[in-house]
Amino acid sequence: MLGVQSLNNVPSRGEIRIGTNVLIVQKQDQRTGALTEGIVKRILTSSNFHPHGIKVELEGGKIGRVQKIS
Repeated sequence: MLGVQSLNNVPSRGEIRIGTNVLIVQKQDQRTGALTEGIVKRILTSSNFHPHGIKVELEGGKIGRVQKIS
């Protein structure tokens, strides 16, 4: 898993708010680890933590797992 951060570095659900600017990895970018920046529209993961990142929908409609809060 190139480019994917270690488990301890992905933000928990409690750190992510609607309107927060984040960097996500989309499903098709998981192999390369390419990040997409955007503003959180919806939080899709119900649990407080996910080892690959909390899944969110960005304002532009893109869906992915949060790797960093920017």
